[in-house]
Formats: sequence, C-alpha cells, structure tokens
Amino acid sequence: MTDLIVSVSGLRGIFGESLNPEIALKYSAAFGHMIKGGAVVVGRDSRVSGQALKYAVISGLISTGCDVIDLGITPTPTVQIMTEQLGAAGGIEITASHNPAMWNGLKFMSPDGLFIEGDVIEKLKQLADSGKFSYSGYMNIGKLKENVTAVDVHISKVLAIPYIDKGKIQKRNFKVVVDPVNGAGAVIMPELLRKLGCEVVLINGEPDGHFAHEPEPLPENLRALSGEVVKNKADIGIAVDPDADRCAIVDEKGNPIGEENTLAIAVKMILSRKKGKVTVNVSTSMAIDDIAGACGCEVVRTKVGEINVASEMKKNASVIGGEGNGGVILPDVHLGRDAPVASALALQYLVESGKTLSENMKKMPAYFMVKRKKAVSGFDPAAVLSRLKGLLKTEDVDETDGLKIIRKKSWVQVRASNTEPIIRIYSEAQSREEAVKLQNEISGKIEELI
Repeated sequence: MTDLIVSVSGLRGIFGESLNPEIALKYSAAFGHMIKGGAVVVGRDSRVSGQALKYAVISGLISTGCDVIDLGITPTPTVQIMTEQLGAAGGIEITASHNPAMWNGLKFMSPDGLFIEGDVIEKLKQLADSGKFSYSGYMNIGKLKENVTAVDVHISKVLAIPYIDKGKIQKRNFKVVVDPVNGAGAVIMPELLRKLGCEVVLINGEPDGHFAHEPEPLPENLRALSGEVVKNKADIGIAVDPDADRCAIVDEKGNPIGEENTLAIAVKMILSRKKGKVTVNVSTSMAIDDIAGACGCEVVRTKVGEINVASEMKKNASVIGGEGNGGVILPDVHLGRDAPVASALALQYLVESGKTLSENMKKMPAYFMVKRKKAVSGFDPAAVLSRLKGLLKTEDVDETDGLKIIRKKSWVQVRASNTEPIIRIYSEAQSREEAVKLQNEISGKIEELI
C-alpha cells in the first residue's frame, strides 16, 4: 500500500488506502486549530473522491471555530487568489494536482494565498498525528457559506494583466482547442478564452473527475488534443492539469512544444516589457537562462516546489517565475502557478509576433529534456542519493535539490519527488541523443546502487 505523502506540496494519497475522510478531517481540524479560527477558503478539483473529502474538510474546519467559504469545483490558483482577496485566515484546495484519478490530497494556504512553508506543514503533520487539537463548543463552531463568483474574479484579474492587450487578442480571433482533462480547468478556461475573443473547441470538458487520459499534461498524454488541433485547423492547443495550475501547449501543426516552453514563452513575453529577476527551480530548462541573459536579467534558482519558488520571488521582487512543468507565476496576478495566466501570456506573445506558434518556436533556445521516474518502494531514496554522490566526486554537483550534475550546456538531476513515491531523473542537453545518454549514464549508476 502506498503511504500518505506529506511535503511542501501538501498531502497526497490514494483514496481508500492511504487517504480517507477521517484523515482529511484530522488534518483540516489541526489546520483550524493552528490558525485559531477565522475564515478558510475551500475549493476542490473534480476528482470523484473530492466531494467526500470536501465534507470532511468542512467538518474539521467549522468544528474548530473556522468559518468556511466554499468555492465548489475551482482551480488551485482561484483558491489562492480568493484566500488573499477575502482576507481569509487560510485556504485549502482538495486536489492531487497531476496525479492519476485514484489519488487525492490537500493543499494548505496561508493568508497571503501562498502554500504553507515546509516547516509549517511538518508542524501540521505532527499536530494531526498527535490528535492534540481542540474542538469548539457548540456555541462557537464556524459557519458555512458558498461563493459562486470566484472564477469571475480570477478571470477579471487575468484580463487586467498590464501586459495583455485584450482588444488586440480579440481582433486576432484565435481558434483554440482546450483540454482540461475533465478537471477544474473546465470551469474557467473556456470562459476566459471566449472573453479574449477566441473561438473555443472544448474536449474532455465535463468536470466530473473521469479523466479521459493520464492527467499530467506531458506530450505523450496530449495525443487527442494534437489531433483536434489539426482537425479543426486551430491556431493553438492548450492543456491543463486537473487543478489548472500547469499549462501545456500544442502548436498549430499538432506538435506539443513541451511544458518547459510554456514558461519560456511567458518569460520572453514579460521581459520584453519589464526587466527584472526571474526565479525558477533547479529542474527548469536552461532556455530560461538564455532568454533572461539576452535581456540582461538575472535568473535565481530554488528547490522544486511552488512555495520555494514563490517565496524567493517575493523576497527578490521577481517580475516573472515558475517551474518548468508548465507552472507560470506572474506576481501581477498572484504568487502561484496559474494555467489561465500562462494561456493569456501565450496568446499575447502570439499576437505580438504576428507569426504562428511553430514559427516562433524556431527562435526559442533549442534544448531537449528527458524526464524519467523510478519507483522507490523497497529502498531509501536519501540513501541512494548519498551513495550516488560518492560516485560523482569529479563532477560539478549542485545539491540545491537532490543531486544535479552540471556539464557544459547539459545537466542531469536526480531527486526524490514531493508528490509521488518515486525518484525523478531529469536530463537536458542541446540534442536529444545527449540528453538520453546522460539519462542512461546516471540511471545505470542508480541500478548498480540498488
């Protein structure tokens, strides 16, 4: 049985095994106890298990004196925005993000809409496990109310981005195929794009949690989207994960451009208007360094995890940032990964260039990234990484997050996942052959160690 995973990304587990309503109630009650009452914004993606967990979360919160503002099925970035905008004491999104349908989880937010820090999530875990939190008396329990305007608020904030020329995009009348994989993106993406004057072709658009394909928006999972783009002669295809914080893009020829390039487009778009620091994680493409360098801007790198990137962005006043998994963070809207923001910036980039997406991609720094994962059941990832380090004494190794071996215009990184019981092995080089060679070299060493 897969264990419950608790990390900077919140908690995740397989519903009915490592995660159930009792665990959700325990963690939400502990959260309510920690924040000492106040309002908490609650949303969820569309997963089949979401409703069962939602009622457990609401019960845990109101029974510890918190008022709950229920947003229903909404993206994670929408909950982040509303937590900050409503002056709430915290927020919870019920989601397992890109994980398969049997998974679910909770993402906890502080009053500023950022995810709670790693040390705070550890304290929350200890409190939940100890059961040493108190429930309110019947006269002091919280109240529940619904908010049905949250998505409209989110859309308005995206349309108000100072770098977006709404009128110019509307005149272009883009045809866009959208695949929200039957997730929470279905309640926001079509409406946002229509307000930008796009003709929208929607596939997998019923937010019922029955994901039409593996929900992580990787190229191999976007075949239906690619086919529909070609069939409909669309200008662009857009896919989001179930809680709509990650965005992947397909060009007009049906070719996925890769999640890394979602962020690259956003960075290029913003730095053309406003110079400043760019903050990304250590697993993000070197293309960001090339784009920022051409603009005379500095790139800051952090550990993987949205809160790590967002906190550093806040500290160094970055103008744009994110993670190479399609997670764009634009401080003008909020400090969180946001697929609707990424989509709007991509359309602005296209309309300003006057060229097709495939033509634009020819001008992007050319790198090839290979991403693999390896199950870790039966061995300790930390022990493997420690032993692997001993084999890399002659290499330039960055230990910001796991082990990242840096070579000339190439790198390979090994780290334990924050969200799944796996080790991730990423490599990047200027050719696919070199990226695969790096993968095989390091994977071979890991096989020897285990």
